[in-house]
Amino acid sequence: MDHTFQVDLRGVVDLLSHHLYGSPRVYVRELLQNAVDAITARRAGEPDAPAIVRIEPPELTGDGTLRVHDTGIGLTEAQVHELLATIGRSSKRDELGFSRHEFLGQFGIGLLSCFLVADEIRVCTRHGDHPTVLWTGHSDGRYSVAPAPPEAARPEPGTTVTLVPRRDADQWFATPTVVDLARLFGSLLPVTVRVGDVVTTAGPPPWPTTPGEPVDRAALQRYAREALGVDPFDVVPLAVPEAGLSGVAFILPTPVNPAARAGHRVYLKRMLLTEHADGLLPEWAFFAHCVVDASELRPTASREALYEDALLAGVREALGDQIRGWLVRLAKHHPRRLAEFLQVHHLGVKALALHDDEMLRLVDEWWPMETNVGSVTLADFRQRHGLIRYAASLDEFRQLAAVAAAQDLPLVNAGYTYDTELIERLPSVDRSVLIERLEPSDLTTRFDSLDPQVELALRPFLTGAQRALERLGCEVVVRAFDPISVPALYLVSRSAAFNDQLAASRDRADELWGGVLDALAASAPPDRPQLVLNHRNPLVRRVTTLGDAELAGLAVEALYGQALLLGHHPIRAADAALLNSSFLGLLGRAVPGRE
Repeated sequence: MDHTFQVDLRGVVDLLSHHLYGSPRVYVRELLQNAVDAITARRAGEPDAPAIVRIEPPELTGDGTLRVHDTGIGLTEAQVHELLATIGRSSKRDELGFSRHEFLGQFGIGLLSCFLVADEIRVCTRHGDHPTVLWTGHSDGRYSVAPAPPEAARPEPGTTVTLVPRRDADQWFATPTVVDLARLFGSLLPVTVRVGDVVTTAGPPPWPTTPGEPVDRAALQRYAREALGVDPFDVVPLAVPEAGLSGVAFILPTPVNPAARAGHRVYLKRMLLTEHADGLLPEWAFFAHCVVDASELRPTASREALYEDALLAGVREALGDQIRGWLVRLAKHHPRRLAEFLQVHHLGVKALALHDDEMLRLVDEWWPMETNVGSVTLADFRQRHGLIRYAASLDEFRQLAAVAAAQDLPLVNAGYTYDTELIERLPSVDRSVLIERLEPSDLTTRFDSLDPQVELALRPFLTGAQRALERLGCEVVVRAFDPISVPALYLVSRSAAFNDQLAASRDRADELWGGVLDALAASAPPDRPQLVLNHRNPLVRRVTTLGDAELAGLAVEALYGQALLLGHHPIRAADAALLNSSFLGLLGRAVPGRE
């Protein structure tokens, strides 16, 4: 046996009106939406019918209520029952002609948003020559329908909606607030909207809405300043015909956080949907703020966001292509402007270049990168030096830049966001490009070896130095290299760095994972970091000739600590203890006297 669900209408009204919408301010939008739909329906049969919406805040009505008058098609008593008293039955709305494509409303529940601010809603409506009907709804779920009293009868088709404010909602009915909300939501509507004597509609959008229409950049710049509070770097007209979309992307003039999603202003059929639409552009285009109007995109039920579907995904891709095309044109015709843009928004372009060959070529040719021979583009670097030799992290570059330059090794700093990935992708778009990641340990092959007699004389010193650093897993070698001002380098190959990380993880792991890490360590190639002492440095030469083994050990420990600090290497607990003991030891030897 079938049963019918028992629905608590009061609870449904509370759910829809207080939990579906994000803010009470949407009540103005929903009232405007219903009025514009009614006007659109009437003008379908009467093209010359007036298109006017009048809003009277309590200050003007004098009885504490807010009224919205429209010159739309109005409703008969049967339609009132179907549209205003039935929640969720879209089929009847379709039969009555109010779900056609050209209408703004698609859900039939917008009027319930008024219960966010009102305890009672009255709809006085007349359709054609039918008598005027009065529908009265209450926030507890009750409603009544009756012929309107003679004093409320409308002389012509249309609808008047009257809201009786809730006690805690007075601020939403203040005249300045109503004017601001009507202007915010309805400034682009194709009807005249008045709040009292104030006209809140501003005419058609300032951007081109038809193919071939000229772009008034001055008007768009002015719109951006007034509506968004920014003076854009540039404006990019947008159009996606299959979504009925037109609009503009304002290129922001200042850097923005790539992780912060840009909120875009979206109108649906010239009614503001949201000022914070997400997902309209690809993630890499965070430097653009869009204002668009669309007729085919679907809103969510609350009409405060876009519904994610295949059409929205297609629009996102199309808009991304158009912004990408603007960048390509900028590179071709206005390279100086492109350089200015990249100084502000290079992260977005580099993110796009990770999977876009054209953008990669643009970055290669125009984005200056840090190197140890100055700031140059990759294309210029390649032209001068042939091979692109790069350091994959900022710390590696800091450690190696000066020493590599002294060995006549030009080096690119690829430690900034996306740089390593972009350099490694270059050969895929240009097979003539040669790249090489510089290993810190590769530098030792460039250093000069010492004379055999000198090496033989240094053997006792090296034995003592190795003894001092053995517990830290570091190998001590002596080489001759430039610059002379650098006494020591701490060089860690990738395999040595991996072994260090493995050991640190083993110390923190439990017994189970410790066994796994032990197995990995056993299979890893043996490799240790190197402390390379520079024999050309006068201080190092003096240290190597010390006859006091204890003092020589303290000096080597101090040079080890200095090499760690200057190379921006991580300091382990053992390293910190060694730095402390070597400093105190040297200080104790330097200060004369007894305790």
